[in-house]
Amino acid sequence: MHLRRLAVADFRSWEKAELDLEPGVTVLVGSNGVGKTNLVEAAGYLATLGSHRVATDAPLIRRGAEHAVVRGQVVHHGRELTVELEITAGRANRARRNGAPAKPRDLLGILRTVLFAPEDLALVRGDPGERRRFLDDLLVSRYPRYATVRSDYDRVLRQRSALLKTARNGRADLSTLDVWDGHLAHHGAALLAGRLDLVGAIAPFAVAAFAEVAPSSDPIALGYRSSLLADGQSGELPRSAAELEPMLLEALVRVRRQEVERGVCLVGPHRDDLELSLGAGPAKGYASHGESWAIALSLRLASYRLLCEDDVEPVLILDDVFAELDTRRRRALADVAERAEQVLITAAVDADVPGGLRGVRFAVGDGTVRAAADPSTSEDPL
Repeated sequence: MHLRRLAVADFRSWEKAELDLEPGVTVLVGSNGVGKTNLVEAAGYLATLGSHRVATDAPLIRRGAEHAVVRGQVVHHGRELTVELEITAGRANRARRNGAPAKPRDLLGILRTVLFAPEDLALVRGDPGERRRFLDDLLVSRYPRYATVRSDYDRVLRQRSALLKTARNGRADLSTLDVWDGHLAHHGAALLAGRLDLVGAIAPFAVAAFAEVAPSSDPIALGYRSSLLADGQSGELPRSAAELEPMLLEALVRVRRQEVERGVCLVGPHRDDLELSLGAGPAKGYASHGESWAIALSLRLASYRLLCEDDVEPVLILDDVFAELDTRRRRALADVAERAEQVLITAAVDADVPGGLRGVRFAVGDGTVRAAADPSTSEDPL
């Protein structure tokens, strides 16, 4: 799989930009703030229907414009598809597939990407929501049908949360809460089953990747902490939605009183966490800055290798990360990138990019993207 052409209009800082791409390495070089990341963000948005930098679509639209457009031509097993998204703040996005109207979710799976960026440090140091999003984004990338599961769960969660908030103020009829419990348990069990399967699949890749990029550190481990288990309980959850649904219903009954008192949903996948351990303790708060970077890198390398197992190699996007890595981690990432079908790299200066990843160069600046001359062939230890 590779992206043959990327075009944007009124996306972020770009009034208009077009890039013709080929398999192999493409490097976008330019000073900070000139729009390099905006371009690879657009590619990631085509793949995931979301940004790795912001939670809402409004910041993606150029100031003064009504909407933004992102278009890509994707080649997959010799077949070319054109996908297009029109992004409008506060309204549903519009999508086209080969020129015909489509639902945005119908585009999922046409382009797959794995994006590693400085923001990924939040996977280790951030709150559980960052890690839940990581799992769900990867789950949808691997199995696009989970986009519907995720959306249905979020919709039910909002409705049930609204009911609990009004109940807290004594203005709600709780007779409908049982109905919402059933919906939450049904969709939540499906999402939870997918996450548990994913953690089991990605963990060996992540452990191996961390041993490769941080051989002198204690090993890492991945686990899943579920709100289904009461405080102090331990044990392995079943992997099937059919078994998880009654467990989720039971847990909702257990916390019903506390939920009504507090006006919030206390049980469900939205309260869970991907546990990252370093040696005998949690990675968050104990991993050094370098170890935190290594864990984040390992999660992205594991994502890439897992998706490759599905016989659909994703486009690897490396957004201004080589400057943040030490020699060993640069080498590990470069080794993967050198073998990838297509890699998009952003960098402030040529020296940030390892020698084996020179590839096709574009200079970004002054609102333009133009082909750049090959950098001087100086020796590079990587």
